[in-house]
Amino acid sequence: MEQTSQDAEAFAQNYHLESLEKVIMEPESDYLLTESYVEKEDDTQESGTNSDEEDLHFDYFPGELVGPCLSFSKEELYHCYSFQFKQNFSYDVPLRDITLLVKSDLGTDFVSTEFQMQVRRGFVTLGIEYTGTIHLSAEQVRIATRFQITILRLLIDHKLSKLKDALYGHLQEEGLARISYLLVPSISSQIDWDCVSSTLFCSNVVCSSSIAGGYGIPCCSCPKEDIHLMRTKDGSLCSCMLRNSLVFTQHNERIYCITGILDDLNGDSTMKLNSRGVLTYKEYFQRRHGITLSHSRESLLSGRQLFTLQNCLLQRPFGQKEKESSNADVELPPELCEVLMSPITISTLYSFSFVPSVMHRIKSMLLAMRLKQMQMNHCTQNVVPAIKVLEAITTKKCQEEFSLESLETLGDSFLKYAVCQQLFRDNTHDNEGLLSSKKERMISNTALYKLGCERKLPGFIRNECFDPKCWVIPGEPSGCFVEDDKFFSTSKTIYKRGTRHMEEKAIADVVEALIGAYLSQGGELAALFFINWLGMKVDFVKELSDGRPFLVKPEIYTHIKHLESVLNYSFREPSLLVEALTHGSYQDPDIPRCYQRLEFLGDSLLDYLFTIHFYNTNPGLSPGLLTDLRSASVNNECYANAAVKAKLNNYILIHASSELRRQITSFVQNFEQSFTGSSFGWESETAVPKVLGDVIESIAGAILIDSGFNKEAVFERIMPVLEPLVTPETIKYQPVKELELLSRGKIKFIDTSNNGIARITVEAEVDGVFYRKTCIGENKKTAEKLAAKAVLETLKKCSPGI
Repeated sequence: MEQTSQDAEAFAQNYHLESLEKVIMEPESDYLLTESYVEKEDDTQESGTNSDEEDLHFDYFPGELVGPCLSFSKEELYHCYSFQFKQNFSYDVPLRDITLLVKSDLGTDFVSTEFQMQVRRGFVTLGIEYTGTIHLSAEQVRIATRFQITILRLLIDHKLSKLKDALYGHLQEEGLARISYLLVPSISSQIDWDCVSSTLFCSNVVCSSSIAGGYGIPCCSCPKEDIHLMRTKDGSLCSCMLRNSLVFTQHNERIYCITGILDDLNGDSTMKLNSRGVLTYKEYFQRRHGITLSHSRESLLSGRQLFTLQNCLLQRPFGQKEKESSNADVELPPELCEVLMSPITISTLYSFSFVPSVMHRIKSMLLAMRLKQMQMNHCTQNVVPAIKVLEAITTKKCQEEFSLESLETLGDSFLKYAVCQQLFRDNTHDNEGLLSSKKERMISNTALYKLGCERKLPGFIRNECFDPKCWVIPGEPSGCFVEDDKFFSTSKTIYKRGTRHMEEKAIADVVEALIGAYLSQGGELAALFFINWLGMKVDFVKELSDGRPFLVKPEIYTHIKHLESVLNYSFREPSLLVEALTHGSYQDPDIPRCYQRLEFLGDSLLDYLFTIHFYNTNPGLSPGLLTDLRSASVNNECYANAAVKAKLNNYILIHASSELRRQITSFVQNFEQSFTGSSFGWESETAVPKVLGDVIESIAGAILIDSGFNKEAVFERIMPVLEPLVTPETIKYQPVKELELLSRGKIKFIDTSNNGIARITVEAEVDGVFYRKTCIGENKKTAEKLAAKAVLETLKKCSPGI
């Protein structure tokens, strides 16, 4: 909390509204789109609904991974990034290193980094390390491009039929921009050119142009006397070239990775076929496929089918079991095999099955870096790592290990407070109703949506689960990159890659999450810079001078000294405390204001203070639990309990004969009978008078102003009043929410209120059992809570484990 105060003070001293306005009005000379967003100035948009045209947004792609069609005409310089895989599980296929070759330096975030990927067997940790530069000849680029298209197209489709079009298509559409980088196997950061050259065989199979007299490819690794030729479908090959190869078997149109030669098995060996008896391999292929083996005495090959691509970024629930893909070895007669690639190991294929997920993460990181750079062009607050920006632009729909939800909660609370204190200071004569109305217009989803669109945020947002089957292989025609549709920084480019629909709320959520990212990493100063970069003019000051009249003798209205003792705070201007305790029904010409303006300020302040408190004191807290902790602490019932516990109800200035006094008396009596020692919780069975919670918020607002907007002073004085604070271990859910969670939404409320009596029936289904309870309350909200509590009590008696 100390750092945020220093940030705010620095902001107030060095960067006031005038200089902010100058920054906001400067043109984005370094980031220009050929087509700009045109926002409608239509008041109807405040409703939160937009036309299809307004929901249609560009999808961005980082320029570091895009280039012109490869011409293979000259030597080129590439930056090298080594992918180093580490498995945390036992598997008979190890992973090998892969090197990414790009024409642009990816930046400091990729000098040395790592992240985890999840597969069915466990986790794989990927380390990315920059290893320098390399010059590649035109022929090397051509061979490497052919290699990655071949291996990745086969892994994605598992079909030979699509490979021909892919290999032919990558030479077409010259001059058009496309996804362009190289992925090659490596050993100790050195490119494995033997493996990269393994696609030499593809021309025989894919292009149907067999070489006379067989493959005609000599064995380079075996001494002449040790060469052992084996007959394949298109000719003879040395056994060493078959041992690690990728083959196609036409009889079943499948692709296998050959992992070894079975010297003790041949076509005349017997095989077991479950209940169908025993056959030789030769008999099996004759009966099952109508194929007569001509070289039945040839040793069989051990093969394994290609790996199935997964979204390795997908976050699977803990303990979830998934069906294992078949990885059993099969026996294949060599004469049925057409070699596609050699030499290539099963480890190479396994490692390349991770490539789509890896490159999707890298693409996303590069977009986050460009978004960060856009903001840095307007201020110098370089405090947010790209991974945090990536978290802020990743929605829950992506189903990855992180999402924007926690940052959104944090950013939402800070934005509300920042706007509320700005409105409070700028509108000294507005009542709480007008202030709330102005606040909602400023921070509504529609308002944040418009700000986000003006700053071109939608193109950066990640809003769908990654599908590796739809991933575009580098070098293949992508057909949607046009150089005119890009915008520049000083040295980087971002391309528009098609359009997509995105809801207003999704964009608004990202705006709040980005505020949260800057707040969590750089404090309030960084968050304020970002808010102002968005186009919302907000600043903090230390003093408030609104010409308010102060009471001459505030102590005649309430016990100032006693209340200061309770709060452990001495007011410089006690009139603020009197204002904080004055209800709107209290009529006294000497007290010009009731507590509503202070309540407006204190409400947003406490929401922010407790949100950031739970965020900072519970690292790694799930987004849902962070929201639940805040909800359990920052609500009217919690505040009302705290107010009664501190006996603040005795000092509220209310009209003597009002109905409100009766409600307060009833609540206090119920509180004294059921008080459990903690302010948080949802135990009250009577309606909670709003005024009791309001005074906690208004007192917080009074301390904030009196202390010169010192938020730490507010937290230190209000927290003891609310203690003990809720923790992840002691949290209690609001009964209606708890029942909704247990029933997974299978809950219905039936309103049978009559003659002013609130009567609610709750029906819920939990694990196939129906529960029904009806309760009466002072209002419908209370009746709903009581009915839900009654169902929960019955449910927990019947199922103690819940």
